[in-house]
Amino acid sequence: MKKAPKSVQGKFSSLVLIRHGESEWNAKGLWCGWIDVPLSEKGKREAKLAASNLKDLRFDIAFTSDLKRASHTLEIIKAELGLLSLPTIIEPAFKERHYGIYAGKNKWKIKEKIGGEKFKKLRRGWDIPIPNGESLKDVYTRVIPKFEEHIMPQIWKGSNILFVAHGNSNRALIKYLENISDEVISEIEIATGEVLIYKLDKRGKIIAKEKRLVNQDKGKQ
Repeated sequence: MKKAPKSVQGKFSSLVLIRHGESEWNAKGLWCGWIDVPLSEKGKREAKLAASNLKDLRFDIAFTSDLKRASHTLEIIKAELGLLSLPTIIEPAFKERHYGIYAGKNKWKIKEKIGGEKFKKLRRGWDIPIPNGESLKDVYTRVIPKFEEHIMPQIWKGSNILFVAHGNSNRALIKYLENISDEVISEIEIATGEVLIYKLDKRGKIIAKEKRLVNQDKGKQ
């Protein structure tokens, strides 16, 4: 992790990570990857519920990917919170994992075909390649340099940051922030609309962490 410049004064920062709401292909059990699939109606509701989990926070800047399911989730959240003018950076490097030959295919049929253990490694493992696609390690390799370039300077300033992206771009960032091992990262999963709130010092060290889940019936759990 990059070190804060000596000139930066100590100030805490909040970094909020959110996975986009359910997409139309999530609902069908299909792997989206880089395919630009819109939110489902449930996904739009999840985005609104995610916003309801953020009303006690303020934000200085937002980041999202160039895929519409993430950027639309962010726009819904901004509208719900009255933050339509919030400065926003769209970064293609924050997009989802590229699923290569599996993009657009039903993940549960693939699980039946290759078996549960191999499927878990393929879906959640650290350095498991997909033909014509990416591993989580590849996602990490493109996400973290852009995080250090764009977001770490905001943390040094003490800004409160809203980061709305995807399951694997968020997992890559969680691995980095929490220094999670290559083996343990396979156990980390993020639900659609899930909210993770990190309180960070000026060096990016975690002071506190909180998870706020979207629940279609209760809003929080």
